[in-house]
Amino acid sequence: MSFFKKFKDRLISPKARISLQVNKNSFELGEMAEGALSVTSDEEFEAKEVRCEIQCVEEAKRTKYVNDPAINRQVLREVIESATLYSAKPAFAGPIHITQGFSQTFPCKISIPSGARPTFKSIDSKVTWTLKGAIAIDGRPDVTSPTTEIQITQPSTTVVKEKEIVHEIVMIPCKYCGALMPQTETACPNCGARRTG
Repeated sequence: MSFFKKFKDRLISPKARISLQVNKNSFELGEMAEGALSVTSDEEFEAKEVRCEIQCVEEAKRTKYVNDPAINRQVLREVIESATLYSAKPAFAGPIHITQGFSQTFPCKISIPSGARPTFKSIDSKVTWTLKGAIAIDGRPDVTSPTTEIQITQPSTTVVKEKEIVHEIVMIPCKYCGALMPQTETACPNCGARRTG
């Protein structure tokens, strides 16, 4: 292999394709997303792993002082700051030799953490969840699928209604004062006389 081919290979990912299909586009926090990673290749190469990459990113508008080189001083500007709230790369196949003409589908399960933030969009901020498939390769750029945006929602709450239990209480008159009392009582709550019958 020539030096130039080796150098070019370090800059270009292998001639392979990966596509990620998930069973739906919306998931609840704590749910397991299921799908399939399909890999095909027109080139022979060694892969470190076949994996999925899930990420949750928050972007928010902030007003802060930034340096303006035109006037050489700090000015107040609106900027968009972003932070990765969650990131994971679950692997579905370890080191694998991929041949020319290779074609395989890998079943995948991706856990959505229950304590994470759901998808959110407002005027000033947004929380976005994305998924993509990847073939990781040593010394070369990874082969990746198109990035898919998924919706993550709060778990739906199940309302369990308590059964209303109605007990029928039979009331009887007291022999001595005539006040009504429950049939289960042994003494009249009004006069205190003991029930005789």
